Amino acid sequence: MNGILVVNKPKGYTSRDIVNIISKKFNTKKVGHTGTLDPLAEGVLVVPIGRALKIAELLTSTTKEYEAEVILGYETDMLDITGKETKRNIPNATKEEIEKVLKTFIGKSMQEVPMYSAVKIKGKKLYEYAREGIKVIPPKKEIEIYNIELVGEPQYLENIIEFKIKCSVSKGTYIRSLIRDIGYKLETFGTMKSLKRTRQGIFKLEESYSLEDIEKDNYKILKIREALPDIKITIIDDTTLKKVQNGMILPSFFDEELSLLVDSQDHEVAIYKKEDNMAKPYKMIEVNNE
Repeated sequence: MNGILVVNKPKGYTSRDIVNIISKKFNTKKVGHTGTLDPLAEGVLVVPIGRALKIAELLTSTTKEYEAEVILGYETDMLDITGKETKRNIPNATKEEIEKVLKTFIGKSMQEVPMYSAVKIKGKKLYEYAREGIKVIPPKKEIEIYNIELVGEPQYLENIIEFKIKCSVSKGTYIRSLIRDIGYKLETFGTMKSLKRTRQGIFKLEESYSLEDIEKDNYKILKIREALPDIKITIIDDTTLKKVQNGMILPSFFDEELSLLVDSQDHEVAIYKKEDNMAKPYKMIEVNNE
């Protein structure tokens, strides 16, 4: 089994749980994912299988879309409702103030990653420091918010305000951290109540498959060419095929920066990259010993 399966991950499962389920379903250990979703989160999880693992890096799109529920009024150590409360006050933000603050996040900025994340400092993951009670300064990373908007009306409850946002963001953006920072700009604290990834690159929630769908064999495995539609295909002859399978550098035979090479039997063989009028191996998909 080789290809890409787009899964609608339910709440309560880790991304690793989904990989294990798919691995068992297709009886292969060659299963991965691109873009971790926490157990609290749900939505699009892109799962490469078999030889598609070799192009997993190319499936990690720079653009992702989310819907999230926000609670204003307190903050937790994990920045979501699964964590322990650490800060609290009574929020006082109107709908107009919320909308105005949301607009200020559009564009590039430096975001401090959450302590409960897998980002490493000196070879150790941040959540390991957090669990051991060791204080470290989390790193900041450049992110970009392409769009963010309020969905519906804020709900004014006892000592908290709840509302929903929809946003389009760059790879590496933590929505938990974004909500924390929204809270700070509104002179209060923010916690993530729920999160749904509705799109990752070309992969949309409405085109994903539930675990029930997969169990009932109601799914489609995408070919690499379907998952990477922006990379043009070059059909190669048998002589070139042997050279490509051996990873040889060849005189350039395509115009684009990258090309997916397909043999006469329509097998996806490799992605080559054009550099200085030469075509060089970029991602090998099928080689002689496979």
